[in-house]
Amino acid sequence: MTKQGVRKSPETSALSPQEADVARLIQGDIPLTGRPFQRIAETAGLTEGEVLSLAGGLRERGIIRKFAAIVRHQKVGYTHNVMVLWAVPPAHAEAAGKALSSFEEVTHCYERTPPFAGRYNLFTMAHFRNEADEVLLRKMALAAGVADFRVLRSLEEFKKNSMEYF
Repeated sequence: MTKQGVRKSPETSALSPQEADVARLIQGDIPLTGRPFQRIAETAGLTEGEVLSLAGGLRERGIIRKFAAIVRHQKVGYTHNVMVLWAVPPAHAEAAGKALSSFEEVTHCYERTPPFAGRYNLFTMAHFRNEADEVLLRKMALAAGVADFRVLRSLEEFKKNSMEYF
């Protein structure tokens, strides 16, 4: 059981204590220093090389999917967000998803089954510096070959944090 009382997955149970420590320490904010993994190593009682080796092994095994910075889009000027629900024929969902994902404003694109309201099966999240651009949304619809879509505008953000697994 984890600290939240949820059973660990088989992948989590297969981690060594050192791997679990490293995973726990790198899942959140990384220290803003010249040698962040050295600081993590000191906390874990390991060397910097051991931390990097353990993290690399977790990545190779698919336990860590990616390692990336999370940018707070509002703080860099992207203040208007929309979730767009697209009604796409299932046979066309992959092609439409790739077309929509090619737009730099789109940060998330996923297929939902069963479809929302019985027909909206592809969802995208897009971010704009100015009010959501209706012209760009029409270009996205044309690129994806989809005429039936709904735009949900973000009014207020209530929570913004990453999932903690360890």
